[in-house]
Amino acid sequence: MSDLDTGTVTTKVPARLDRLPWSRWHWMIVIGLGTVWILDGLEVTIVGNLSAQLAKPGSGIDITQAQVAGLAAALYVAGACSGALFFGWLTDRFGRKKLFLITLVVYLVATLMTAFSFDAWWFFLFRFMTGFGIGGEYAAINSAIDELIPSAHRGRIDIIINGSYWLGAAGGALLTVPLLNDLPVNIGWRVAFGMGVVLGLAILLVRRHVPESPRWLFIHGRGQEAEKIVDDIEHQVGGDLPEPARSMTIHQRKSIGFVRIAHTMVALYPKRTVLGLSLFIGQAFLYNAITFGYAQILSTFFKIDTHTGYYFAVIAVGNFLGPLLLGPLFDTVGRVPMISATYIGSGVLLLGTAWLFNQGMLTAVTLTACWSVVLFVASAGASSAYLTVSEIFPMETRAMAIAFFFAIGTAAGGIAGPLVFAHLVETGVPGDTALAFTIGAIIMIVAGLVELFLGVKAERKGLEEIAAPLTAAKVDKAA
Repeated sequence: MSDLDTGTVTTKVPARLDRLPWSRWHWMIVIGLGTVWILDGLEVTIVGNLSAQLAKPGSGIDITQAQVAGLAAALYVAGACSGALFFGWLTDRFGRKKLFLITLVVYLVATLMTAFSFDAWWFFLFRFMTGFGIGGEYAAINSAIDELIPSAHRGRIDIIINGSYWLGAAGGALLTVPLLNDLPVNIGWRVAFGMGVVLGLAILLVRRHVPESPRWLFIHGRGQEAEKIVDDIEHQVGGDLPEPARSMTIHQRKSIGFVRIAHTMVALYPKRTVLGLSLFIGQAFLYNAITFGYAQILSTFFKIDTHTGYYFAVIAVGNFLGPLLLGPLFDTVGRVPMISATYIGSGVLLLGTAWLFNQGMLTAVTLTACWSVVLFVASAGASSAYLTVSEIFPMETRAMAIAFFFAIGTAAGGIAGPLVFAHLVETGVPGDTALAFTIGAIIMIVAGLVELFLGVKAERKGLEEIAAPLTAAKVDKAA
């Protein structure tokens, strides 16, 4: 598809959005868009903690625990990768708002269908489709958030939002405990999936009020609409707003060719492409060494199969506290030192956990404590992977860049990870599970080293300053 030029426009829209003070309107954006990670955390955790229950006789599905933690988890991630690529392209082509509404509907329908599973193949199919919707959410939502949040707050907000995955994980973990113990074996897991539908419907109601990205609008030939949206935002924010001092001139286009998008990532920004892949593969392997299979570890090594939610909730709290407490440092200390420190630090801590586990020195409680510490550090790093790829590439390629790195990195760690790690845990040999931990740790450390050498100093900078739009004729011109 070729680029379609519709004229040239000079605008201050990016500068006007970046100079806004934090306000109630921004909280609406965070709630309406950022809560998708809570849904993802809820989904993954529910399935992980229900794996033993689903495998029991009378559950309504003839399926094994290894299939739930391995094949079903891999299909969920495969769906997420496919959905990210498919909806990522559509997001750059047709806009952020249309797609973050469509992808949420896809998630809602697929999750509802999962609750009505009557056979393993049906369960596998709709785990894939649920992932398909969630993957599309990642591309559409990260794009919109970065383009609407002021540059001074972008780092911490992005990291905290991505870290909110673990609020969903904690909720899902605690939710499964009464459902597994107080409801019949064939009912509890169905109700758990239904809870995801209820939360998704609530998010959909809030999301209807989130506007289209003004940055996307003015590049795609809808400059007047972009200016009107920013006028409305400024009116809602209120206060005495200073006149922005910079403008930019854009060659507006109805569409951006896919060939040009690919050329941008590979030819114009090869180092940034290597960086994005490294960060995504690193965090995907570390998290898939544990996220999908923690209930299986507790069941296999410690004979705990109905109260796994309590253990996972503790881990989830540590995961959320990491981005919450460390997030502001990514805007002050800086991206490169914080990203490299969280990646390398979590990898080293995980190596220590692997050694202790292999030596038989850990109980279910102390293993959970170790993972809480590891993931307190790792969670901020993993969240920064999404922040990095969403801000270091030009506006026209943003959603597709997020989708590409998410798909490739997550496919490497998120599909292979559950399949390999579920098999290693299933053997019941501590050394095999310790090997799974070690693989995740080493890849995480390597990614941290790549950040040290190739990282981009993007803190407190406007998106157009970090990577000029492909359609820019003149950027950051003083008024």
